[in-house]
Amino acid sequence: MRIMKRLTVLFILVALVITACNNNNDKSNSTSDTNKNNSAVGTDGNKDAGDSKSNGKMTDVGTPRSETLIVDILGGRSPDPDRYNPYVPGAVAMDAGVHQLMFSNLWEIDTQKGTQIPDLAATFPEPLDGTNTKFSFKIQEGLTWSDGQPFTAHDVEFTATMITGAKELGYNGYFTNLIKSMKATDDYTIEVETVNPETRLAQKLGVVIWGNTFRVMPKHIWEKEDPATFKFSNPIGVGPYKLKDRDPQGNWFLWEKREDWQKSDIGKLVGEPGPKYILFKFFGPEEKRIIAMIQHDMDILQDITPESWDVLRQKNEYAKAWYEDFPYATMDDPCERGMSFNTAKEPYNNPDVRWALTLMTDIKNVSMATFGGMLRVSPIQLPPIKVLQDTYHKPMLGWLKDFTLADGYKPFDDSYASGIVDMLKQQGIEGLPTDESAIKDTFGVGWWKFDPAQAAKLLEKSGFKKDGDKWLMPNGKPWTMTINAPANFEVQSMRLAFAVADSWRKQGIEVNVQQMEGASFWDSESTGAFQIGSYWPACGLLPDTTANMTGWHKQYIVPIGEQAPGNRNRWANDRVSSLLDELDSLPSDDPKVVQNITEINKEFVKGMPFIPMFGTSKFVPVDTYYWDGFQSSENAFEGPWWWWSQFKFYTPHLKPTGR
Repeated sequence: MRIMKRLTVLFILVALVITACNNNNDKSNSTSDTNKNNSAVGTDGNKDAGDSKSNGKMTDVGTPRSETLIVDILGGRSPDPDRYNPYVPGAVAMDAGVHQLMFSNLWEIDTQKGTQIPDLAATFPEPLDGTNTKFSFKIQEGLTWSDGQPFTAHDVEFTATMITGAKELGYNGYFTNLIKSMKATDDYTIEVETVNPETRLAQKLGVVIWGNTFRVMPKHIWEKEDPATFKFSNPIGVGPYKLKDRDPQGNWFLWEKREDWQKSDIGKLVGEPGPKYILFKFFGPEEKRIIAMIQHDMDILQDITPESWDVLRQKNEYAKAWYEDFPYATMDDPCERGMSFNTAKEPYNNPDVRWALTLMTDIKNVSMATFGGMLRVSPIQLPPIKVLQDTYHKPMLGWLKDFTLADGYKPFDDSYASGIVDMLKQQGIEGLPTDESAIKDTFGVGWWKFDPAQAAKLLEKSGFKKDGDKWLMPNGKPWTMTINAPANFEVQSMRLAFAVADSWRKQGIEVNVQQMEGASFWDSESTGAFQIGSYWPACGLLPDTTANMTGWHKQYIVPIGEQAPGNRNRWANDRVSSLLDELDSLPSDDPKVVQNITEINKEFVKGMPFIPMFGTSKFVPVDTYYWDGFQSSENAFEGPWWWWSQFKFYTPHLKPTGR
């Protein structure tokens, strides 16, 4: 891994030299090249506005650079740039602007306050009786779809009816277990009846982290189509931007601010977005993305490595990370990374095997190999952000230390934080915390022991045998496994897969890492076409994480090959399901909520269907050369969650610098 890191940095530096030479050689051709770019034509058949500014720098899609915010596409190229139906597999990557700019949700999240806020809905659900099964809420008035048609409660009712009637849609199972009916009583009022008593309807139908699967579709377009096959190739939304142009190869998507932006959700709730154009673009491998930002050809990077950040901050004085100094990256992303098991496949249906792999993980070296040690560990099913550490990780320390496996072995190790600090000191890292409490706040409360001998006992108990230094399965065949990993996106999970594979190989397992593009990566998880995946099914932001855990209910388990509406690990735990059922009847401020979620975390520790390893450290730099107003630790009106549905709420803060 160290060799790979050095090669990446070397490649970037060499590429910069070559690029600089090419730029000097090509200066005489720059005017003609710019004129070629100016001829770009949008989907409306007209040349882009901005021809009058042709003396200024233009983007390669024909828009004035000073009016265009350029955003890195995290998930790579979209195989089908004409498919915008969010309810079927293979749609345009959700981080290509569709999710961030066009689609809107009933309720959004303010991560700084830890509360939900209205979006398409104007009010929160109000109970209509004492059963907690009937509710009413209002829809925002005065909004229109980007084609000018009014947005009303009838669109919401239509979408709910459409999902309920289409069993082919993967979301159908979850939705029909939640909603019995959703009716528009007038243009701006919705009445809902739920299958069971609900106390968190806004959380289940609105955003609590990244987004929500319930996306309202325009009735006047979709009522004539089959939702299981309709591509929605000319998409519209209630957001402040509309799709202007796209690359036929799926590498970029150009969005233009609506002329009637006042009638969008952001126009009404926040104000006018700053950029006239937003270009979501896939630049390719990480070294190309870094070069693009060094040359001011990209404004927002969505995910890079610590080594690349070192190069970027040295070569671009306008590049900014979340923190000015170590650890630079935000460590409070509300999802944690680890190894996710398909528990419907042998031998990963055996908790002893899952625990053996946990104890075969040399977590300190995995941390160093993944992100140079700049990671916070988590031993439970919730990300180690401050509010959840204070609510769950720290209060559970006593239980974690006392927890034993069936043979009485205590696997917990609370010395991880001090150990990783020692390793970082040896690397010459400065600015490390020295107080014991601060060390644990930064690097986590502890993790599981690296104990191959205990792992061997668990495997031998399950019928595994050693042949020399290699493990054999109970059937006598060599133990081989494949770990699904992202390819050129979600870099922490990608590198984590390789680091864990290296740790397990050293213990005698043949491990292959299969890197996958976004669409196939997620489809494989949903349909169960994986053994182990570097996925992140453990998320949470609010102390009440019920909405994030609901998907683990056993009722969402479907056979391998079918799209799972939840529980993609296909792990059935009766107690977890029972606790989730009870949580559904409790209000968020009931003390039993934290008690139940604590008990759910204990069940995850016992069963280990997902090995939680680290919170997510996000190196997501911005370039302040063309645009200013980005959030940071010093301007924390929000976190740097560029890939969330909340992105459009940030756009009014962004102002051109005039450069």
